[in-house]
Amino acid sequence: MTGWLWVSALLALVLGVTVFAPNEWATKVRKEHPRLLVTAADFERLRLAIKTHPLLQKWHRQLRDEADRICQEPPSRYEIPDGLRLLATSRRVLRRVYTLALLYRLDGEKRYLERTWQELQAAANFPDWNPRHFLDTAEMAHAFAIGYDWLFGEWSDEQRRVLRDAMVQKGLQPALSVYREKRWWAQARHNWNQVCNGGIGMAALALLDELPELCGEILSHAVQSLQIPMREFAPDGAWGEGPGYWNYATSYNCAFLAALETAIGSDLGLSQMRGFAETGLFPLYITGPTGRTFNFADGGDGTLRATQMFWLARKFNRSVYAWYARTTASPHPLDVLWFDERGNDPQTEGLPLDKYFRYVEVVTLRTAWNDPNALFVGFKAGDNKFNHSHLDIGTFVLDALGQRWAIDLGADNYNLPGYFGRQRWTYYRLRAEGHNTLVINPSQDPDQDPTAAAKIVRFVTRPERAFAIADLTPAYARHAAKVQRGIWLDRKGNFVVVQDEVTLNQPGDIWWFMHTPAQVQLSDDGKHATLRQNGAELWAALLLPDNARFTVMDARPLPTSPAPERQNPNKGVRKLTVRLTAVTTARISVVFTPHGKQAQLPSSVAPLTAW
Repeated sequence: MTGWLWVSALLALVLGVTVFAPNEWATKVRKEHPRLLVTAADFERLRLAIKTHPLLQKWHRQLRDEADRICQEPPSRYEIPDGLRLLATSRRVLRRVYTLALLYRLDGEKRYLERTWQELQAAANFPDWNPRHFLDTAEMAHAFAIGYDWLFGEWSDEQRRVLRDAMVQKGLQPALSVYREKRWWAQARHNWNQVCNGGIGMAALALLDELPELCGEILSHAVQSLQIPMREFAPDGAWGEGPGYWNYATSYNCAFLAALETAIGSDLGLSQMRGFAETGLFPLYITGPTGRTFNFADGGDGTLRATQMFWLARKFNRSVYAWYARTTASPHPLDVLWFDERGNDPQTEGLPLDKYFRYVEVVTLRTAWNDPNALFVGFKAGDNKFNHSHLDIGTFVLDALGQRWAIDLGADNYNLPGYFGRQRWTYYRLRAEGHNTLVINPSQDPDQDPTAAAKIVRFVTRPERAFAIADLTPAYARHAAKVQRGIWLDRKGNFVVVQDEVTLNQPGDIWWFMHTPAQVQLSDDGKHATLRQNGAELWAALLLPDNARFTVMDARPLPTSPAPERQNPNKGVRKLTVRLTAVTTARISVVFTPHGKQAQLPSSVAPLTAW
C-alpha cells in the first residue's frame, strides 16, 4: 500500500474522512464548468427564484448597483501599504470577481464580463501574490478560481491560459512548496489553515482536469491539512479565536467543502467531523440583543455577516441558521446563491436562552431572544494560548435596554511593533487591565499568565435564572491560591450579579475593572453608580466589600504598567473600578439592573458555593 493510500485508509477509519491519493482526484471531478459552488442549472434556478422572491429581488438590485459602481472604478493595483500585506487588494479582487461574475451569469450584460477580465488580467500581471503573507495568495487564488470556473465558456483560449498560468505560478506552486516542506500554516490549528487550504483548494479544483498531477497532489495535502483546524470545532462548534475569526475561518472552510460537493460530488466526510454541524450556533449565541457580538480575542463587536450560515443551514437542516443569515446579510453574492427562506428566530425555533460552549469555555446568558432591550451577558474563562487570544480570562460583556454597557475593546493595530511577538502583552487592549476582569498586584509583567487555561466549573440554566462560575486561578497562580468569578443573571428579578472570590498567597492589591462607553455618575459614598448612554440608564451597586467604593478611570494603563507608543488611546471609553489594597482574601460583588425596569434585587450576598 502506498503512503497516500495508507494515510487515506487510516483517516477514513478514525475520522470518517476520505483522502484520495493524488492520482485519484482527476477520476472523480466533473469535467463541466461551472463546477465550483454552482452548476449551470443552479444559475438558471436562481434566475427564476429572483423573479418570485422579494428579498432576492432586493439583493439582486443591490448587487447590480455594486457591479455598476465597480465598472466605473479602475482595476486593482499591487499595493502593500503596511510593508507586509497585499490582503486588502486580494479581498477587493475577490469581491469584485464574485459580484461581476454572478451578475454576468444572471443578466448576461457583456460589460460585467469585460470588467471581470480587466480585474483578473491586472492581478495576473502582478509580480506575485505576496506568498510571504500567504492569506493574500489564497484569497487571490480563490478569486481566480471563481472567475476561471464561472466564466469558463466565455473566455478565449488565450484568456484561459493567462488565468491558468497565474493560478499555477503565483498560487499553486508556492502552496505546493509549503505542503512538501511542512511549513507552518499547513500544520496550524487556526484560521490561516482554513483560508489557505480553502483558497488554494478551490483553484486546484478549477484546474483539476487540466493539470491532474499538480492539482491532485495539492488537494490530497489540503484535505489532510484541513482536518487539523476542523478538530477545533469539537465538541459544540465554538471557536477559540473569537467570533470575528470564526467568521473568516468558516467562510473559507464552508466554501471549500461546498466546492468539493459540486466538483466531485462529496465533501469526503469533512463536514461530519465532530462539532461542525453545531458551529452555526456560535454566532447565534455570541450575539447580544444589541446585535453586537461578544468579541473576545482580536476582533470587533460588529454583527457577523456570515453567508456560510445559508450553506450550513442546508447542509445540516438547521433552519435557524438560515434565519440568522437572512437577518444579517449585506448581501454577498453567495447570499443570493445559497439563499434559504426557511427558519424562524431562535425563540420560535425553541433554542434555549443560555449556552455553555465547552473547550473555548464561553457562556452566554439572556433574559429573552426577541426583546431588543433584554439583559445579556457574555462571559469567558478559556485559554490564553489560543491564536489571537488576549489576557482576558474572566472578562464579560453586558447588554441591557438596547445598549452595550460593558464592552470589549477588541484588537489594536496589527502593525504595532511586536504585536504578534514579544511585545504583545505590553499593549493595553491585550492585557487583563484592558478587559472586564481582575488584575492582581499590577506591574510591568503580563497581568495574567499567558499560558493559562481556565474552566467554567459550574453552569446552571433554569427558567427564572442562570449562572456560571469560572475558576480563574490558573491565570493568577503567581499571586493567588484561589480566584473564582461567578455571573448570575436573574430573569425574574431583572438583574445581573458579577461576584469574585479571591484568596491571595500573601497580602496584595486587587483591581476590578469594567470598560464602558457610558457616562458614569457615582453616589457620594461610592457604593452606587449610574451609567447613562443614548437616553438609557443602568444602575450598579457595590454590595461587597463593605469598605470598598467605586471609582472611575480612563481606559489607560495603570502607572505600574507598560505604556508603549502608538497604541489605541481608547477615546470615549472609561472604566468603572474597584480597588482593594493589602488584602489576603476578598469577595467583590457587584449587581447591575436596568433603570426603569422593575427589579427584585438580592437581599443578601451568598458565597459562590451556595449558588
